[in-house]
Amino acid sequence: MEFGPIWRAGLRNKTGPVLMALQVALTLAVIVNAIFIIEQRIENIARPTGMDIENIVTAQSFGIGEDFDLKESVAEDLRALQQIPGVIAVTSSQHVPLSGSGWGTEFSASTDEAAPRANAAQYFVNSDALNALGLRLESGRGFSPDDMDYPDNYGIPYTRAIITRAYLDALFPDGGATAGATIYDNLGNPVEVIGVLEQMHGAWVGWDQLENVVLVPRVLPADSTYYIVRTEPGERDRVMPQVEQTLLSTNDRRIVKALRTHSEIKDQSYMGDRGMAVVLSVVVGLMIVVTGVGIVGLASFSVRQRIKQIGTRRAIGARRRDIVRYFVLENLMITTVGVALGAVLTLAVNYLLVVNFELERLDPVYVPAGILALWLLGLLAVAGPARKAASISPAIATRTV
Repeated sequence: MEFGPIWRAGLRNKTGPVLMALQVALTLAVIVNAIFIIEQRIENIARPTGMDIENIVTAQSFGIGEDFDLKESVAEDLRALQQIPGVIAVTSSQHVPLSGSGWGTEFSASTDEAAPRANAAQYFVNSDALNALGLRLESGRGFSPDDMDYPDNYGIPYTRAIITRAYLDALFPDGGATAGATIYDNLGNPVEVIGVLEQMHGAWVGWDQLENVVLVPRVLPADSTYYIVRTEPGERDRVMPQVEQTLLSTNDRRIVKALRTHSEIKDQSYMGDRGMAVVLSVVVGLMIVVTGVGIVGLASFSVRQRIKQIGTRRAIGARRRDIVRYFVLENLMITTVGVALGAVLTLAVNYLLVVNFELERLDPVYVPAGILALWLLGLLAVAGPARKAASISPAIATRTV
């Protein structure tokens, strides 16, 4: 094996191999961290929400006039929207889940100052909210019309709510809590948990507590509200224009806007994640191409510089495969030095990303996978120049002496 001659030749002509090794190191650090981030973004986008996203239409209604009665309007709107063919259920809400806009709240497991506390996204909804959002109960019950509350101001506390399992576990980390538990707001007011949802996502997709959600059976004293309309599968696009027409025909003292599908709302919220995945994918592709071209260039230059050496070896009996092996080993040695440096650089870059941007720690399995990928890239890139070197005739080579 030619490890010794290759190493000594590299020491005599260090510039090319050193630059190539640094290129490999940088490529490994970039592509491993980029692919890890891309996968995290894709996993975020694909997370189950607990809701029937694909079959939901939303619209926002603004009442006009000082004497606009939202309570009466909501009741009439819900009845009218429910009558549209293809509609499964409808609810009102002050915000739409996954929209990036919403209200936060905080509860504790008891009135003790040391009791566990946690934040959650809060939605004021109608009695048919679970059906309208396509949510599933783990335990307890859903809201009934008798649970609905129509306060005169925002400060009146409520007495019952439905929360997600994730939020219940955050408040009662020891486990065992279920429907019937009591939680407490910031003023110490008790709230009965009448139902526990299997899962639901709140407003802010970048929040690490996205699954902490509280539903409250209440219509707020305001001039505007959102309507969340769930349709039968395949009926969403047909029902969508009818939602706006129905709201306008029910009460012309309003403005209807933000008529969108829930899928559109989700896509807009995840636009940043999707954009980052695309940009990083392009960067990964470019880095691979640049590194591959660099390996080809270095190997081709090495072949041109060693025509005499190759011819001499061929003249004294070296076979074609011996010449190919020489250049493959040379490339493998350079790549190995590069990936060794790159492994350290990869972990250092990930540490900086974790500290400064609160990203997740890199899964260690990505590093050996990246090393194998770059080894394979090096072998593929050097194959052409190596075969070209092996094809040099001893007679042609010796005439260059």
